[in-house]
Amino acid sequence: MEPRNLTAISEFLLLGFSEEPAFQPLIFGLFLSMYLITVFGNLLIILTVSSDSHLHTPMYFFLANLSFVDICFTSTTVPKMLVNIQTQSKVITYEDCITQMYFFLLFAGLDNYILTVMAYDRFLAICHPLHYMVIMNPRLCGLLVLVSWIMSVLHSLLQTSVVLRLSFCTDLEIPHFFCEIKQVVQLACSDTFLNDIVMYFGAGLLGGGPLAGILYSYSKIVSSICGISSTQGKYKAFSTCASHLSVVSLFYCTSLGVYLSSAATQSSHSGATASVMYTVVTPMLNPFIYSLRNRDIKRALKKSFGKETMKGPIPKCPSTV
Repeated sequence: MEPRNLTAISEFLLLGFSEEPAFQPLIFGLFLSMYLITVFGNLLIILTVSSDSHLHTPMYFFLANLSFVDICFTSTTVPKMLVNIQTQSKVITYEDCITQMYFFLLFAGLDNYILTVMAYDRFLAICHPLHYMVIMNPRLCGLLVLVSWIMSVLHSLLQTSVVLRLSFCTDLEIPHFFCEIKQVVQLACSDTFLNDIVMYFGAGLLGGGPLAGILYSYSKIVSSICGISSTQGKYKAFSTCASHLSVVSLFYCTSLGVYLSSAATQSSHSGATASVMYTVVTPMLNPFIYSLRNRDIKRALKKSFGKETMKGPIPKCPSTV
């Protein structure tokens, strides 16, 4: 098969989950529901944190950034899939595919880095409580988020730039619901050695580095909690990081499960189905985890919806003559 440059072909086909027309309305309804829940749930977290002065702390600053990233992360893939189902078209242009790939890698990287920063924040709060507010000042918080953005942008630029050099054959069907970089590279007819090296480097940069930082932070946290004598003190210390630990476990376990299942089955369609867990389900569940397990968020939400009980007697209206 003779390779042709992608600029002459100009489009890919996203095969999605199922070829059966009967399943398309069900898939459309399911993903539309999950997308709306993700957007409104994370947007509610952002509005709650920004409107309540008691939540203007480093931990909730990072939580608001995580919610924003989760909205963007899901928005890079789901809307295009919904449009394709509604229009009964599987086409995505070359430019749109590269753009989708860039932003998907960008926000996936940001998710990793912000979760790592949040683990560092919990490490300082539990292991160094007396110096916490001095160390984790607004300048450092902003700097940590800025560095996370810069690292993610550079990584995403590197990954997409090496894809641009590839030549592709006439088979341009991607067995996925978005332009996943590994699937796109596998369609290339030209040498992909450099792409493989860059992808492995990116996996170490985005996966290994942040995960090592999170594991180190929590090893210190567990050691510090074990040193607390009272049971109440241990529970209070653990409760401050329980929500973050749940989100980290959900994100990394689903991501690891996707790649292990796809490697074991060698089925691209099963890999696409499994990837829904970390691309759609995890961002959707994050607001529920933080709102259900965090007393500060629950209190702020009740206050926002006017459900907080008023203290003191209700003033009487003056009598009219």
